[in-house]
Amino acid sequence: MFSSGKLVNLLRLADAAGRFKMLAVDQRASLQAALAKVTGREPEDVTHEEMAKTKQLIIEVLAAPSTATLIDPVYALPRAVKIIPHRVGILVASEESGYDPAGPGGRERKGRLIDGWSVAKTKRAGANAVKLLIHYTPEASSEVRGHQQRLVRTVADECVREDIPFLLEVVTYSVDQATTDTPEFARKRPHHVIEAAREFSSGAYEVDVMKLEFPCDLKYTQEFRHGTFDKKERPAVYDLGEVRAFCRELDAAAGRPWVILSGGVDIQEFIASLELAVEAGASGFLCGRAIWQGVVSTYPHEKRMRDLLTSEGLANFERANAVADRARPWFTHKSIGGWDQVQVQNGHEWYRRYPG
Repeated sequence: MFSSGKLVNLLRLADAAGRFKMLAVDQRASLQAALAKVTGREPEDVTHEEMAKTKQLIIEVLAAPSTATLIDPVYALPRAVKIIPHRVGILVASEESGYDPAGPGGRERKGRLIDGWSVAKTKRAGANAVKLLIHYTPEASSEVRGHQQRLVRTVADECVREDIPFLLEVVTYSVDQATTDTPEFARKRPHHVIEAAREFSSGAYEVDVMKLEFPCDLKYTQEFRHGTFDKKERPAVYDLGEVRAFCRELDAAAGRPWVILSGGVDIQEFIASLELAVEAGASGFLCGRAIWQGVVSTYPHEKRMRDLLTSEGLANFERANAVADRARPWFTHKSIGGWDQVQVQNGHEWYRRYPG
């Protein structure tokens, strides 16, 4: 059952068939580091104006083919509201970039919200949804997992109060290795992603759409391990038959409509992942770097950046959109059952629960 506000705004995020084809331009620390690297500087030397202009350019070119565009309130929002097409939905990130180290040796991760920002401000800014990213692993201590769970509930409660959709992004990590690009983590990843989907599908979290990692690392499959995506040889951890089984298990665990994120992989790997996720029941994607990360290499030459976005960037988006055309409409997810089963919450019950 949906409140009228949540339903109206969910419809703005998807195409007419109920499929999500969403662009992410909410990156902060990662984009700052990338711009610094290409210009031979330290990340802290990249200015606010440089970040804002880069995001503006990406949005100017790539928001149009999206059904919704995800932005941050620090750099992107002030400019984005003038250039995102009126038919394209707007999501705004609520988490601070990065995480606070926690647990033994600082190997666990705690999230925090952007200081001075809120769900209420997101709504007043004209956004159609709130996005929260959390790092989560079942291997973390109960104290850290509890912190992340409370953070999700805090944002969820505010979204219910403000009558705006809540999109939760969950990113897994390793507590005993510095990188996730290892065969050991590739073996763990399916279980981490599936367990996170199961945990945050609980009604206690009031999540409307889940943004999830692809449950496997395709670079460690028998079929793609010979450097298909990055020219690097890796051992085989699973084959595509097992990957498809994990995708089906993820779909079964996700008690909410779900989309996949790109996680910084290249476009070839993302398209392969999206194909498999859509086959299993995903309702589309919310993708950033896989589509536009190539533009960073041409910074700060604005014409070259724009040319690359209008050629390579748009072509990448068209490929992703073509796959998402076969995705499951969000309102046909098992938790909803189809458009005819969508019910709008009784107004009297709504305002009795949350009076003005």
